[in-house]
Amino acid sequence: MKEKLTIKKLIEEAHTFCVAESKHKNKELYGVTDGKAVGTHIEHKFKKHLDDKYNLTIGSSASGIDLPSDDIQTDIKVTSIKQPQSSCPFKDAKQKIFGLGYNLLVFVYDKTDDPKTKTANLNFVSCSFVAKERTADYTTTFRLREMVKDKANEADIIAYLQDKNIPADEITLSQLAKQILTSPPEQGYLTISNALQWRLQYQRIVDLSENVKGITKIVHKKKN
Repeated sequence: MKEKLTIKKLIEEAHTFCVAESKHKNKELYGVTDGKAVGTHIEHKFKKHLDDKYNLTIGSSASGIDLPSDDIQTDIKVTSIKQPQSSCPFKDAKQKIFGLGYNLLVFVYDKTDDPKTKTANLNFVSCSFVAKERTADYTTTFRLREMVKDKANEADIIAYLQDKNIPADEITLSQLAKQILTSPPEQGYLTISNALQWRLQYQRIVDLSENVKGITKIVHKKKN
């Protein structure tokens, strides 16, 4: 009987996986320069690693996130240290301000190829668990929190959101402004760029040195 996966176990397994994979000589990824192909390979390998040991739900592209069960609600992201970023589906403008609505497990690797052995090494230089409360845009939430403290009104908030090209119509912006004033957003730690899909950038998470509630640094080491 497999045991149930918890967030605590997920974080422990991510650490174990990073340590093992950082030592692994990978023939399949030798010469592969497509970041998406590398990410998919690692993501599948980690999900299999979990599935072998735990009773869990693995998501499909239709469900949107990799580990969709109510008590986990986590999407797995794998990206290169050269440009630690990825995309995610755009649901609505609120995601940039109040978070994506699910947790993120972000693996960041530094890939080197060894021509002698014809293998690739993925040195995992960073791995972080980001609770959903911290998945909003850093600058947007920082400024909005400041504005609420400074007694901004609804019109001020709407003007700021328009200035930042938040992708929403006037009615939605007004609803957002009301929500921001009554329930100010948590400080986010992603950089989220507007696009047909959100473009998520993780450099701030990678570089984070202070302790922040809701962000667990699973692996944090300097690049070779």
